[in-house]
Amino acid sequence: MTEKKQYGFTTTILHSDRQKPIEHGSLHKPIHTSVTFGYNDARELASVFQGKQPGYRYGRQGNPTVSALEDKVNRMEDGQSTICFATGMAAIAALTQALLREGDHVVSSSFLFGNTNSLWQTINGQGIKVDFVDATNVANVEAALTPATRIVFVETIANPRTQIADLARIGALCRARGIVYVVDNTMTSPYLFRPKTVGASLVVNALTKSISGHGHALGGSLTDTGEYDWSAYPNIYENYKKGAPAQWGMTQIRAKALRDFGASLGPEATHHIAVGAETIALRLDRECASALAIAHMLEADPRVAAVHYPGLESHPQHALAKDLFRAYGSLFSFELHDGIDCFDYLNRLKLGVSASNLGDTRTLVIPVAHTIFFEMGAERRAAMGIAESLIRVSVGIEDTADLLADFAQALDA
Repeated sequence: MTEKKQYGFTTTILHSDRQKPIEHGSLHKPIHTSVTFGYNDARELASVFQGKQPGYRYGRQGNPTVSALEDKVNRMEDGQSTICFATGMAAIAALTQALLREGDHVVSSSFLFGNTNSLWQTINGQGIKVDFVDATNVANVEAALTPATRIVFVETIANPRTQIADLARIGALCRARGIVYVVDNTMTSPYLFRPKTVGASLVVNALTKSISGHGHALGGSLTDTGEYDWSAYPNIYENYKKGAPAQWGMTQIRAKALRDFGASLGPEATHHIAVGAETIALRLDRECASALAIAHMLEADPRVAAVHYPGLESHPQHALAKDLFRAYGSLFSFELHDGIDCFDYLNRLKLGVSASNLGDTRTLVIPVAHTIFFEMGAERRAAMGIAESLIRVSVGIEDTADLLADFAQALDA
């Protein structure tokens, strides 16, 4: 395979390691555990530190195994460059450490993963103002912008209520205003959607989820799509304005978020993620098909008060999802009618595992208000539309018929 020929999504992932020299003919990039990299010529070491030539300085800032995964994720997102981090949350935190300063302003979707919401609340108390808006309508984002707005942050599909941001229109707005547009692609993954197509500047992926897919490795990534002009960004430090301006943003992020903040991805986890990524398309095709089937079944059941899944025609952003995404995702949530205890329902499931991860090969279920959104309190949950009976489901690769039977029997019991 050569770089000149364009291959399909899975073929590209499978053979990405072989695009660069690889030790001993290995098909997978080997696990490099060393954190120290020596040079025979001290001048060469200095050149690497000064960014004059490629190379590895210290394990906190880069590693051959991690670099191979960065290349793989970058190909998935059709990006310009990618940096990997210890977790998805570390990738988001990297934005705050590297790109924001006191007095800056962020506009964020109000429909967020609970930990991301918590992070923005923390940042809000550190001299950087964060405003939360309903990002399903670009007008709400535009109304919140100020001269100090540096970043607009959205998720493709919100976790857990599955609201979909007005992705393309927000992208056009950010491009016109010169604002960095950050899109968290975790809920869709680069297989179902590439945020670059709607003008995203930076793309977040929690590699732990669908990309790794087996629930045994933590990781996160930031991809620069090449859509943003970093020469126009006011917060780039002078010492990172070296070489082409297209590289300034990621150079500063790698230095500030890895060298200074230390949120580095380890080589062993990297290897697990890289191997898991090879089957993302196969897994998601099955998971999305099962999610749609279960969502349809639950929506038709009178004991279920509501089902939140973009694949349903009743979903407010169904048409948008159909237009943007390859499929509707492997996650949905639903609410039970009063009188049906969500804990009792979950305990009757035989296949759904009560756990907090997403994108696993196994189907995972969780009572949202009582766990991952408990800390924010009832008032904030109500504002986000999180019902007390809301159950989040991350559909795995089990046989669809078995999952349908399991979710039905838990209602019938």
